[in-house]
Amino acid sequence: MMEKKLALGHQEFSEVIENNCIYVDKTEIIYKLITREKYCFLSRPRRFGKSLIANTIKEIFKANKELFKSLWIYDKWNWEKTNPVIKISFSNIDYATLGLRQAINNQLNTIAESHLILLEMNSVATKFQELITKLSAQTQVVIIIDEYDKPIIDYMDNVPQAEENRDILKNFYSVLKDADKHLRFLFITGVSKFSQVSIFSDLNNLTDITIDKNYSQITGWTKEEIERYFPDYINRAAQEYDQTFEYIMQQIKYWYNGYSWDGNTRVHNPVSVMNFLSKREFRNYWFSTGTPTFLMKLIKNQELIAFDIENSYTTNDILDRYDFKDINFNSLLFQTGYLTIKSNNIFTRRIVLDYPNNEVAESFSKNILNTQTFNNIDKTQTLLFKITDSFLANDIQGFIDSVNYLFKNISYHLAERKESYYHSLFYLIMKLLGFNIQVEIETIDGRIDAVIKTPENIYIIEFKIDQSAEKAIEQIKSKNYALAYAQENKKICLLGINFDTAKHKIEDYKLVVI
Repeated sequence: MMEKKLALGHQEFSEVIENNCIYVDKTEIIYKLITREKYCFLSRPRRFGKSLIANTIKEIFKANKELFKSLWIYDKWNWEKTNPVIKISFSNIDYATLGLRQAINNQLNTIAESHLILLEMNSVATKFQELITKLSAQTQVVIIIDEYDKPIIDYMDNVPQAEENRDILKNFYSVLKDADKHLRFLFITGVSKFSQVSIFSDLNNLTDITIDKNYSQITGWTKEEIERYFPDYINRAAQEYDQTFEYIMQQIKYWYNGYSWDGNTRVHNPVSVMNFLSKREFRNYWFSTGTPTFLMKLIKNQELIAFDIENSYTTNDILDRYDFKDINFNSLLFQTGYLTIKSNNIFTRRIVLDYPNNEVAESFSKNILNTQTFNNIDKTQTLLFKITDSFLANDIQGFIDSVNYLFKNISYHLAERKESYYHSLFYLIMKLLGFNIQVEIETIDGRIDAVIKTPENIYIIEFKIDQSAEKAIEQIKSKNYALAYAQENKKICLLGINFDTAKHKIEDYKLVVI
């Protein structure tokens, strides 16, 4: 039997099946969706499987039964009944060249021609309304709009164009408000929930399933799904790494798991997992497909630091609000996939956001550091290698020199953040280099600023601002911070670091090995 292929590059469900690709069966949860709901909105980051879900729903309503022969839904759905489907994907229409109105107009004409319908109206809104009415003459229509917000997202750094596209879309989507009797099912996907687009203000019965626990696994893959559908690929990677199946799964979890929309269920990024299984190399795949330039500009303009981003708090109300003229940064990072829900307390309504995995944390941190220093990723990377090598060699002087060179290239305005900024930047550097660093560790006698563990050493670090490294060492000793690590059979190194805010550098340090 021919081995099934990885579905890299395939978003059409029919292509996945017909090309003998592996399809992780989501039809049970899709069945729940299309039988329980009528109007739905789903937000997920880019390249996370939204389009495949949308196209799977399309084929179900078109009653293409043979495509589902080996899937859960095959003997559960009434394949005798079909519904006309209006499927519009804003990732596939050429609005950049044609303009958004003309691109939508062309798409509506194409759909109408495929159903042997002639549209007579002129505006995109009235033409959309006409198409829905004529198609529903015999039976209700299914409408699937994929990437509804892409014409806005693509112009986030061009506010006038984004506003113009938003207004066009608002008018276009307004037709849906009075189309209830014509509709069997409406499914809309996107990255962001823009508050000023009419589908959210006019459609009072639109159900946002983004953080609904019933649909938390509708996109992304669980550990069990990866083990079930890709055992041969995982075993092949295990052989190449000379490791076990379990080891490969642990690394896949570390790199690509962690996304959650309910604070409980965690899933892997499908694109990243497939790329790893294809290339058998653990590295960044999803992040490298493009980080919006406007996002990095926003980070720099708002002077955001690592502590502002990791383990940040928010609420459902804030995550639910998005306006590109008044961007809430937590909402932006959550909706675009750079942060995910770490925990969700239903009693306090407090949501904790954090990086989902190493792929995102490492790559995003490196881009933040680059944005705030050289703005040259190659130069930043070269210096980071020097920092890593000197620290692992216990060459603390070389380590401090390299860190200071990095600090030297931070703008004066950013450096005015003083203590919190220097602590955060030091933490950011060490974390993105892969060091096991913990910060603000509570003990009986006080709070340790940072602890870094290497294969040979444990560094207990205390930071001071405009004081002295000697005072930092005195605090470590007086609070007996080293006691908690005495049984770890590693060399314990006490490291005091003093930042001079006037000179924007580490002025002095002291290393004591005990």
